[in-house]
Amino acid sequence: MAERGGSRPVTIGDVQELVKRKDEIEAQIKACYELLEGQKGVGMNEPLVDAEGFPRDDIDLYQVRTARHNIICLQNDHKALMKQVEEALHQLHAREKEKHAKDEAEALAEALSQNLPQAFAKVNAVTPGSPASISGLQIDDEIVEFGSVNVNNFQNLQNIATVVQHSEGRPLSVTVIRSGKKVHVGLTPKRWAGKGLLGCNIIPLQR
Repeated sequence: MAERGGSRPVTIGDVQELVKRKDEIEAQIKACYELLEGQKGVGMNEPLVDAEGFPRDDIDLYQVRTARHNIICLQNDHKALMKQVEEALHQLHAREKEKHAKDEAEALAEALSQNLPQAFAKVNAVTPGSPASISGLQIDDEIVEFGSVNVNNFQNLQNIATVVQHSEGRPLSVTVIRSGKKVHVGLTPKRWAGKGLLGCNIIPLQR
């Protein structure tokens, strides 16, 4: 990013390039989660040894360890990139008082809004200690992908219920919009002290 009094000021093109890189990282994170799901539903925290303490022979341990390591590294990269986006936006807004800055800010806002996928449902309750809570799902998260369900094939909440029932004990890739940003959550439906397999309440969004 440009420094004050240094090189050229930040442009909308710079931010759009950062957003493009952010999308690429999110795609890689999603691919890693899908790899883990393909390895007998092993998530980020499930043990890689059997009951007797021996390495599991039903999964590719190297692939699982590599995918877990990559997810952690990519999430760190994603966090750093989002900070760059925020800093770039801050610099753009700081120039709003200049003659043409307002037009640039409006164009940037349009570019970012087009970048966010459309949500079809919203989380309006999360029970502490539940699988949903442990995964990091939060109230007011807007769901854009829930496993195989997205805005293009979502009809009603039964679609989500079916995915949950067929994914008990296996990690699901869930994508939400939180505070205007796209966030990936690894959610594993499973039995717990409360009702259901998730411990959250989801309502459809009326568009």
